[in-house]
Amino acid sequence: MLLWPITPVAASGASPEELPVVDGRPLELESPAYRELFQELIQEHGFSREQLEQWFSGLTIQERVLELMDAQWEARPYHRYAAPLLSWWNVGNGRVLLERHARLLDRIEEQFGVEREIVVAIWGLESNYGGHEGSFSIFRTMNTIFAAYPRRSDFYRRQIIDFLLICRELELDPRTVRGSYGGAFGQAQFIPSSYRAYAVDFDGSGRRDIINSVPDVLASIANYLRHFGWQYGAPRYAELGSQLHDPRLKEAVGAGRRGVLPRATIEEVQGVELPPSPDDRPLRIVALEQAAGDHRYLAAYPNFQAITHWNNSYRYAMVVIELAEKLRAQ
Repeated sequence: MLLWPITPVAASGASPEELPVVDGRPLELESPAYRELFQELIQEHGFSREQLEQWFSGLTIQERVLELMDAQWEARPYHRYAAPLLSWWNVGNGRVLLERHARLLDRIEEQFGVEREIVVAIWGLESNYGGHEGSFSIFRTMNTIFAAYPRRSDFYRRQIIDFLLICRELELDPRTVRGSYGGAFGQAQFIPSSYRAYAVDFDGSGRRDIINSVPDVLASIANYLRHFGWQYGAPRYAELGSQLHDPRLKEAVGAGRRGVLPRATIEEVQGVELPPSPDDRPLRIVALEQAAGDHRYLAAYPNFQAITHWNNSYRYAMVVIELAEKLRAQ
């Protein structure tokens, strides 16, 4: 039983105590970090002490989650990362679903301004088109990261709060929801904060259900991309070849999101002609690793950049686009 007193929430920013990471170790629910978390849940969000005792008691560290956080799939070279995701199975099933949900996707394109093949490609990559939403108890995974992964502890504190608010909204027991090791859930694999900000009720049920409702899933994906600047019909990327001809381009590759250059500069120093960028926005320079050991260089347009807000990985963004191209090329 949790015996913490209810006192005003302190602004101390307490982090979970650093204890040895042992698989199955019970969470330190009497630590300052958990005391503050529980106080906020009760005082600011109206949860009862009894509810929290029921949900948190018995939670333990899941060491496998921490191992996966340090070995994410997106860290693999592009040629290894992309091959299984662009399989004939993913392409074939995506094409079937594009046809099956054509009328729904018409409405989504009209309302949100995001091409259907992009929406369906993300659906496929995130959950195999709803076929696999993850096998981890996300309540346990988020608490594992909060308690035993200090560099993401503050972020996952917020996710735990948002997740419990979602469970209250959808009348779910938080201990029963399955998802990814990072806390994403549903067919769209939203983390809780993304669900609260961008999920959409598109089937008129009064609930934003990204677990069971395909209309809500697909509309929520489109709404997310629209929020981060997706423009219908605008360029996504342009090829720059296998060599960069100017130090500024090479510096931009290493600078990540900060590494942007005007289109005119890229054209001049690389000797290429590029399509216009919406509102003349700058472009990023992206390097994708190839099997032969060289690189494929791209100019990443704002639509490409919008996908990186979903998943901060150039590899992921390019696989979304390449899968979408294959879905469209029937």
